[in-house]
Amino acid sequence: GKPIMTLINMLSSSFERNSSAVAIVSKDTRLSYSEWFQQISSVAGAIEEIGLQQGDHLVTILSNRYEMATLYWACQMLGLIFTPFNWRASGAEIAYVLEDAEAKLVVCETRSEFALKEALDLFPIPNERVVHLDCNKFGQNFASLLGAKPFNGPWPDDSKSICLMLYTSGTTGRPKGVPRSHDAEIFATVNCIAQLRYKYHQSNLGVMPLFHTMGVRTLLMSVFLDSTFVCLSTYEIKEVIKLVETERINNLFLVPTMFHDLVHSHLSGRDLSSVTNIAYAGMSMTTDLVSRCSKLFPQAEFSNFYGSSEIYTFAVRNNLAGNPGSAGRAGIGQRLKIVRADPDKFIQPNEEVPIGETGEIIASMASLDAFSGYWKRPDADKKAIRGGWYFTGDLGRFDANGEIYVLGRVDDMIISGGENIYAEEVEDVLAKSPDVRGVAVIGMPDSRWGEKVTAFIEPGSANLSIKYLDEFCLNSDLARFKRPKAYAFVQEIPRSASGKLMRRHLRTGDYKLLDGYQHSI
Repeated sequence: GKPIMTLINMLSSSFERNSSAVAIVSKDTRLSYSEWFQQISSVAGAIEEIGLQQGDHLVTILSNRYEMATLYWACQMLGLIFTPFNWRASGAEIAYVLEDAEAKLVVCETRSEFALKEALDLFPIPNERVVHLDCNKFGQNFASLLGAKPFNGPWPDDSKSICLMLYTSGTTGRPKGVPRSHDAEIFATVNCIAQLRYKYHQSNLGVMPLFHTMGVRTLLMSVFLDSTFVCLSTYEIKEVIKLVETERINNLFLVPTMFHDLVHSHLSGRDLSSVTNIAYAGMSMTTDLVSRCSKLFPQAEFSNFYGSSEIYTFAVRNNLAGNPGSAGRAGIGQRLKIVRADPDKFIQPNEEVPIGETGEIIASMASLDAFSGYWKRPDADKKAIRGGWYFTGDLGRFDANGEIYVLGRVDDMIISGGENIYAEEVEDVLAKSPDVRGVAVIGMPDSRWGEKVTAFIEPGSANLSIKYLDEFCLNSDLARFKRPKAYAFVQEIPRSASGKLMRRHLRTGDYKLLDGYQHSI
């Protein structure tokens, strides 16, 4: 029969095409495709000796290091399911994942060791099935895997089998496993290369976490194009700037939070001229930030990539400066609709709203980069998948040209005095003030209005006041009734590891008010 293409074949074809190209850079490690391929084969050999079999889950609790990327490819060589989880997670969260994924091997590093030990008290795994990147005292040391006899096949040959399982941080409840097949991952990557317009032999910054779909995508796009994946283990804006300069980074695929920090950094005398392509995903970008990014990288391709862990591509907008608020049009092979938004009812895919009206964005499950359903969660499938459509939980609208605008989460819609107000449109206005460093808007219960629009502000100057911000809103395009009725000045707005706003923490009071400011919360 015809040979089947799985992810490991994609790596080996890049290795054959240009074995001397630099594949990966991480601190002091710098490997060509041929050197890296040998190390991956050895690590795969060691993991096979431990006794893992095709379809088993290998769980990592790691930051973006070369060892983590190596383990990803060793899993693809062996037909294992690479299952990365957030290294910042608590012991209880890790225990939940180990049990849920039926982990057969778990890998940690110094920064996640303590939490993993706590997790293993709750869900024990034999010591010989624990690997530690940095020491020998707990489990086996990663370095010992490199000395193993290289794995010489057979490679997996079922492209419909699961190769990766990501956990959605989910803004509610416990994390859900999203199983991804070889086919879905290969298509997602080729699709992303085409739609972000990546080229061969470039340098990509690998700072988005490899437990996040954008991090995995950056790694795969690098490998498919014989490019260099430059690991940055944890996000630190000064390190980002340094790596852009020293590694002549061409492509930045980041969350808006990282671009925000970049444009607000002290950049005089720094050389960012190697950057020819910038794109963001994971959340909306304020129009103010779009214009700042365009000014910082005037020559760069600039795109908004709208997708998810479940279905990689929803929509893409290139030439973003031309329409800063837009998420563009449905991606290659994708179909999108906007239906009535009602989180409490099972809306059907045919309940579409007229063009220009806001509703919930739904995407076709027929897309080649779609998942087939959550891991052991029929309850979540029932909520998210209906009639061949995936309900994204995102609010959006189409304009007359067929471009789509993402307006926040269905759950973040604020209903105040019977009017629907979208948190992100209020945030977009407040973010334009030069005195506002960060902003998050939520609806707080109110006896008169039902919910009142409440703004949490990270101030950019000491003289910021409620009066100033209210006047700023009055002088903007924001409808008067959408203005915040309460303000809180906070030390820091809570964000997830991938930079997303964690509005639920604000709802539960998980923030610190700043002294020296008048609050009205």
